Amino acid sequence: MSNNRVSRRQFLSYTIMGVGGFMASSLVLPMVRFAVDPALQVEGDSDFIVTDQLVSELTEEPIRVSFSYEQQDAWYTSEVTNDAWVYKAGDEIIALSPVCKHLGCTVQWEGSADFPNQFFCPCHNGRYEKNGNNIPGTPPLGPLDQFVVEVRDGYLALGEVKPNFIVS
Repeated sequence: MSNNRVSRRQFLSYTIMGVGGFMASSLVLPMVRFAVDPALQVEGDSDFIVTDQLVSELTEEPIRVSFSYEQQDAWYTSEVTNDAWVYKAGDEIIALSPVCKHLGCTVQWEGSADFPNQFFCPCHNGRYEKNGNNIPGTPPLGPLDQFVVEVRDGYLALGEVKPNFIVS
């Protein structure tokens, strides 16, 4: 047996320090994991979604292109279907979000006979020019958002939605 005996005071001190260290680590480790976890995530091949739309079939007339992707919310995975208004402006492909900037309704190309060659929101008579700019004096406060576009094997691929800052 050892000659070094532990006094009651030392025993309590060691016990309190051990329990306190365990509690502190249980509070700090989740915060460290939360801060480091995004750097450890494996990114997919691409953030672009390839649609069924051939680029060679696009014209200067906007058409609705539907696309689907898988979305995961916590433990629930669902398939989401979305749309974009796509057309060619010269050699450039423009893909606009159909979501009105006023209240989030869906805009239609030439949705009103009174306003040809414009996007029209039936909820509150919002109107947009072909390039997505909102028409002054109508409810929308900003232009339609625009998708990042890429061509893959002759098909249209849509990326993230970015604010549209076209002024003309």
